[in-house]
Amino acid sequence: MNITRIYQLFPAESDCIAHLEKVRWKDKPVCTYCGSDRTTAAPEEQRHHCNNCNTTFSVTVGTIFHHTHLPLQKWLLAVSLVLNAKKGLSARQLARDLDVNRNTGWRMAMQIRKAMGERGQRELLSGVVEMDETYIGGKPRKGNSGPQGGESKPRNKRGRGTKKTPVVGMLERGGNVSAHVVKKDGLRARALSSLVRRHVDIENAILFTDEYKGYLGIQTFMPHRTVNHQEWYVADDGTHTNSIESFWALLKRGIVGQYHKVSVRHLPKYIDEFSYRFNHRKNGDVFDLTVARAVRAAS
Repeated sequence: MNITRIYQLFPAESDCIAHLEKVRWKDKPVCTYCGSDRTTAAPEEQRHHCNNCNTTFSVTVGTIFHHTHLPLQKWLLAVSLVLNAKKGLSARQLARDLDVNRNTGWRMAMQIRKAMGERGQRELLSGVVEMDETYIGGKPRKGNSGPQGGESKPRNKRGRGTKKTPVVGMLERGGNVSAHVVKKDGLRARALSSLVRRHVDIENAILFTDEYKGYLGIQTFMPHRTVNHQEWYVADDGTHTNSIESFWALLKRGIVGQYHKVSVRHLPKYIDEFSYRFNHRKNGDVFDLTVARAVRAAS
């Protein structure tokens, strides 16, 4: 859904509230504090009164919109902007688009990412599944690597020797991706095998990886093929990991080009954001789905 459509469907605050109430409660408002359906509407206040616990509540209580002082139209515009930004949308850009300050833009984006959270939402991957790992973090300055001023400084290692944050991903060809931030010991064989068991239907899938030794144990419980990137990127039998590497390229372009720097604390939320957009890339109702999840996400 684009922003023009948002303006057409939700021109006033009452239209936004009516839509959220329909999504959350359908035809019967339920008290967000005690769960009773013995409620009375107070249209002039755009709230509801619970006859059971004698409290008043609005549709935004317990959602990502709770305690907001912004018009709900701006929130719906923000959802549309974030969903339509394939490579992500920075807090500063969102703030400029919505005419709010940077801190407000950042908070709105983080709240929307709660609705885009993929944990516990994914179905098991099946069919041909590609698995790979990447590393997220800022690039070292040129002056910080190699010899400088007659003094020898240790070079910053690349690949699996780097100090960057490791991320492991599994992608079903033509389907969804499942990506997770892990610790360094999360790249060991036992941890990687456990990750595969949690997110892949091992009875109905074949796994393609590179020749990293951490993947060797996977062949003991499911079909597993490897590709040697020193010799080829696509084997004659179709073994490759190009699809998951394309997702890594999209993720890194977004982080480097839009966000520039992401803390380890919030990195899982950004990865969920990119995974969510990727997994729903063919879903024409992704806006409605995201709003539905937003009114059920605790603030």
